[in-house]
Amino acid sequence: MVSIMKHTVEVMIPESEIKARIAELGRQINEHYQNSGSEMVLVGLLRGSFMFMADLCREVQVPHEVDFMTASSYGSGMSTTRDVKILKDLDEDIRGKDVLIVEDIIDSGNTLSKVREILSLREPKSLAICTLLDKPSRREVNVPVEYVGFRDSG
Repeated sequence: MVSIMKHTVEVMIPESEIKARIAELGRQINEHYQNSGSEMVLVGLLRGSFMFMADLCREVQVPHEVDFMTASSYGSGMSTTRDVKILKDLDEDIRGKDVLIVEDIIDSGNTLSKVREILSLREPKSLAICTLLDKPSRREVNVPVEYVGFRDSG
């Protein structure tokens, strides 16, 4: 158990295991993009991805830029149809670049699916997703995830 801001939470994955898995994700990403010949951009979805993004950037040895987006998903009631509002957009043009969206947790997939759609319209050379924790049992929208740290089976 760990105390965070007066709340006690159970540690589900030990820190050493998280660090090892992020190092492995970095190795996979390096291997995949090492001969791409294109600029690479890691796009962190704020605010949740910030710490994971920093750790992942230390492991990605392929030359890359870092950029951030903030998106908000909203809808009426229990509807799975959600509108996504971009609160902070990318600072750089991604046309012709290898883009890796970095997210901490993928749950319903609603916001991430829309962000992926928005970014694909900007004509990147490639577009992939990396997450620290994937929760496929909670998915409402099918979204391809190329790099997964941990998968929650419950």
